[in-house]
Amino acid sequence: MSLSDLVLSIADNKQMLGLRYAEWATRAPSLEADIAAAAMGLDDLGHSRVLYGCLEPLGDDPRAPDRESDPAKLRNLAYFDEPWTEWSQFVAANAILDTAFTVMIESCVSGSVEVLQHRLRKMLLEERYHFLHGRSWLRSGIDDAPLQLAWREAIEWFGPPDGETASLHGEGKLAMGPAELRGRLEEQLEMKAPRVEIQWKAWDPLRRRGTPGAIDAHTFGMLRGLEEKKYAPPTAAKQAAS
Repeated sequence: MSLSDLVLSIADNKQMLGLRYAEWATRAPSLEADIAAAAMGLDDLGHSRVLYGCLEPLGDDPRAPDRESDPAKLRNLAYFDEPWTEWSQFVAANAILDTAFTVMIESCVSGSVEVLQHRLRKMLLEERYHFLHGRSWLRSGIDDAPLQLAWREAIEWFGPPDGETASLHGEGKLAMGPAELRGRLEEQLEMKAPRVEIQWKAWDPLRRRGTPGAIDAHTFGMLRGLEEKKYAPPTAAKQAAS
């Protein structure tokens, strides 16, 4: 796995996080939370575009054509495969996963790769509000199941102790390895991660997840512009053919 693979994983997850946030822009428990969901969704969709734009300067764009037809080729965490049905799922993603992505971006910015140092630094400032929002709702108390799942997927996403993340850290491209990333996440949230047993043999190093699966068809269609094409008026050529 290259640094480009990691950056693509961050980008895909940021994109999905932004979409899932946006789905709650009119469903959150309060007007303020609605507004926050919409604002954070726009932020993360914008961040994903910046991250995708870093792939070419890194010299190795790992995006293949089959991403346009196969949702399983996207490198999002399983947490984003389906729309969230409970506010506690939103909060766990906001507090744990959003912060985990920010910690990894911090590791990129403090690493030795100039394009990431320069292009991603502003994200750290913009993510500060996401962190404060998530931590505030987390402290108000949520269901335990989404919280446990988010922690597990964050730890999986950081990677195994002797895997690619650790290698990139050893090369200086990342400022933190898996253990340091986990410690930084715990420090930020002022809480210890639960004990989880990760089956690293089943872990996919490209998708950075331990289970198969893919985002739902409707969301994938939205990502690829399929919904717009479906509802667009027929072209003159199509009308003539019919």
